Amino acid sequence: MASLNRVVLIGNLTRDPELRFTPSGTSVANFGIAINRRRTNRQGERADSVDYFNVVVWGRLAELCNEYIGKGAPVAVEGRLQSRSWETQDGQKRSTVEVVAENVQFLGRVGGRGGAVVPEEMPEGVSPAIGGEKVTKEEAPETDLDEDIPF
Repeated sequence: MASLNRVVLIGNLTRDPELRFTPSGTSVANFGIAINRRRTNRQGERADSVDYFNVVVWGRLAELCNEYIGKGAPVAVEGRLQSRSWETQDGQKRSTVEVVAENVQFLGRVGGRGGAVVPEEMPEGVSPAIGGEKVTKEEAPETDLDEDIPF
């Protein structure tokens, strides 16, 4: 039987990407993403909850994420789940599950931690939005990113 490990998440960054480099020089960035979930509880009332996920991005895409998105930025992340285990310096065993991103799509206003819009020429493998069009600086709408952020 075939296996499938595929994840698609749309949410907002909980922190700026942290860009690092492996000893061999490969770029790797880590960031968190929050996804709002709205449901109806047993009493028929709306109940909001938030799920948080850690995301790892490798290579040129890691550098682009570090350059163009920051805390609060809306993104779509496509990739796979990966679990890792390690032992701390004091001997405690730790483990985590994270999303290894193969594609990150920048949604809405993004850029340089300052909220600049999507550049007219996006690098290969990076999309400004799902089914969206590239926006020039003059056409970009003003948006308050803090409006729907769960933190």
